[in-house]
Order: sequence, then C-alpha cells, then structure tokens
Amino acid sequence: MSPGSTAPPGTASRQRALTVLRGVRSGSPFDLALAEAVDALTPPDRRFVHEVTAGVLRHQDALDRLLTPLIRGGGWRRVQPALRDILRIGAYQLTRLDRVPPHAAVDTSVALARDEGGKKAAGFVNAVLRRLAAEPPPAEEPATLAQAYSHPEWIVRRWSARFGDDETRRLLEWNNTPPPLVLQPARWTAEALGEALDRGGFEWRSAPFGDGIQLDEGRPQDLPGYAAGAFVVQDAAQAMVAKYAAPPAGGLVLDACAAPGGKTIALGRAARLVVAADRRRDRIGRLAENLRRAGSGREAVVVADAGAPCLVDADLVLVDAPCTATGTMARHPDARLRLTRARLEAMVTEQAALLEGAARAVCPGGLLVYATCSLEPEENDMQVERFLEGHPDFGRDPSVAVPSEARTEAGDLTLHPHIHGVDGAYAARLRRAGR
Repeated sequence: MSPGSTAPPGTASRQRALTVLRGVRSGSPFDLALAEAVDALTPPDRRFVHEVTAGVLRHQDALDRLLTPLIRGGGWRRVQPALRDILRIGAYQLTRLDRVPPHAAVDTSVALARDEGGKKAAGFVNAVLRRLAAEPPPAEEPATLAQAYSHPEWIVRRWSARFGDDETRRLLEWNNTPPPLVLQPARWTAEALGEALDRGGFEWRSAPFGDGIQLDEGRPQDLPGYAAGAFVVQDAAQAMVAKYAAPPAGGLVLDACAAPGGKTIALGRAARLVVAADRRRDRIGRLAENLRRAGSGREAVVVADAGAPCLVDADLVLVDAPCTATGTMARHPDARLRLTRARLEAMVTEQAALLEGAARAVCPGGLLVYATCSLEPEENDMQVERFLEGHPDFGRDPSVAVPSEARTEAGDLTLHPHIHGVDGAYAARLRRAGR
C-alpha cells in the first residue's frame, strides 16, 4: 500500500490476489504465480488468495457481465486492466463468498484501487461495487452454458456435440469447482503416509481408483513426510498414466517431457535409469528439485527437446505432450483464457512433431507411450491414428494395468473429469516391431 495509508483489515491478502492475477495476465502459469505471491502469508490467507484468484479466473465472463451494466461513462472496455481485476475481486466476494461481509469486499477493493490509481480510481471502484451490493442480479437462467460457466463458447459447443448438454454441464461444473489436493506415495508406502497423516490430525480419503490420497485442504510443505520425499503432489489421472505405461523392469526409460517430474518418479520405481528431459529451462529447476526430494536416485535430468531425442534404444519413451489442457481446467483455471481454435491447431502440429522425433529413440521391440491432459480427439486418438498410419512398424499394445472403465475399445487410457472424478487424461501405448 502507499506510504502512510491506513488500509482496511484484509487488504494485504487482496493485494496478493491482484499480484497473482497480474502474473497470469502476463503469461505466468497460475500455480507458479500463486506460489510466488502467497509464500510469506499465513495458511488462512494463502487459502483465501487461492480461492479468490481461482474463482475470478473460473467465473470471469459471468463477473464481467454483472459489472458491465454498472459502469457509466464509457463502458467496461475503457476500464484499465488492473481496475478490471480489482472490480472482479470485489464482485467475486460480493456474489460468491457469503462469509465475506459486503463492506469488507468493497472497502478492501477501494483500498487497492486507491493504491493503483489514486482518489479517482478509488471513487470509481467504490461506486461500481456499491451498486452491485445494493442491487444484486436477478436469479435467471443464463443464455448459454458458455456464459453461465465462463468458458469459450466454441469449446462448449464441441463438448455439447460430443457429450450432450447434461454431461457438458457436469463437466463445466467440475471445471468451476476447486479440486482436492492429491498425494502419490514416493519414498514412503501409501500405508505409512496414511498413518502419518492420521497422527498429524489430517483428514484424508483414497483418491478415485485407489490411486493416491486426497485432502480437501493443506499445503504440501506442511504435511508430514514432505521433506523426506514421502510423496509427490499428483492427481490420480496422471498417476494412472504412469501405471498404464507399465515400463519393463530394469529398462532404460526416456521421459521426454518430464517436468515437473511426478511421472518420472513413478517410472523410476521399476526402471534401471530414467532420463528426465525437458526443453524448457524455466521448468528444469522444479523438475530437479522434485527428483532430489522424492526420486529413487535412478533419474538423470537433461535439457533436451522431445522432437530431437537425447538418446537412442530406450526400452520405453514417454511423450507427455504439451496440449490445450482441457482436462485440467479445474486445477488450472487460467487455461481457458488461452484456449482458442488456433491454439488447438498449433498444439496438434507440435504434438505430431514430438511423436515423430520421440519414435526414433525407441529400441526395436520397445514402447512409445503418448499422453496428454486434453479431452480433444485431435490431440488424442486422432493424433495416434495419424502417427500409426505413417509408421507401420508401430502398433497398439494396450496395458491392462488400469481398470477397464478407464480404457477405450482400442485399449487407450481415457479419463473424463465429469465421469471418472479425476483430471482429464489420455494415453496410448504403442510397441515398435522387434528385431
């Protein structure tokens, strides 16, 4: 806040929320922007900042529709970006957080606006939010599912055509619900981790399919066993991808898009060596840190592009490809802001190139596992079919290491949040012809 200013209680946490949104708007992933902003806060304030920022991103379109009619003299488009997010923070508290008194939502937002743009900005935010607090919107059905749940209309139309309106609504509701924290055992067994959580007074339950431990709240660093590498934070869906890969015991594995390392750690339990590669230097540090904390010691980190693999004759190559992330929008609420048709097309092109390159690293008789966290056919089974058409020396070799309800008729792993209760995920297991 400005020197000498007297801010209402709670303003500091709202300031951190604004910092998170600034980071997301500038291109930082939500989880990284959040972690940097809340590190020094108390646990209650960290939870509040997470809830508000994720809520603003999930409900942005709906919040903007509420605010737009209340702005006089120029309209929403002329409001400065920082003031838009301040208004969204206030509106989210007013309309979706019953535990926050209206005066607190308004007063803290006004303080943020004063610090951002002075007295005029503060008066503007005060007027808009007081109108919203005094005249709550009438309860009425939104015109479309896309408007109701703040998703791009084109993707909602795609999902409705595939899943039907009812299932699409369930998927959108899932995407707008805060996800649980899910732990996967690493250096400790699931039993030992569960017992430690019990002793610490943490409430937990088994994740769907029995893949991991779920908690509704808590910060990983504060949980028993974190420093000892007892667990990694990873949704059941991603754990199932590693299980579905079913690497050969004692084999050489290339995890070609490895960061942040959860699958690398799982694959390392059976492998002789896992080469954990990632082309993004900004992700390598986090990958190396996770492997140091929770790995088996059979992992080696390298900076390398999956399209130009750093080794040959691997027994298994995992390509956990960059994608539109339409299966993880609950966990990454900023993903919908970047979702366009052009991005989908670009991802499909990039994935094809990664598959083409990674295939060269597979030894005769070895396995190529392709995975995404997308729900879109172009990125999943259609991508695999195109690859197989051009590579007759590869064919599907499905794994039965995951339940049948998680596999398609072709044998591919396919998980949908609104059906399976986990993040969306896809994986195909392909074997190269032997010598």
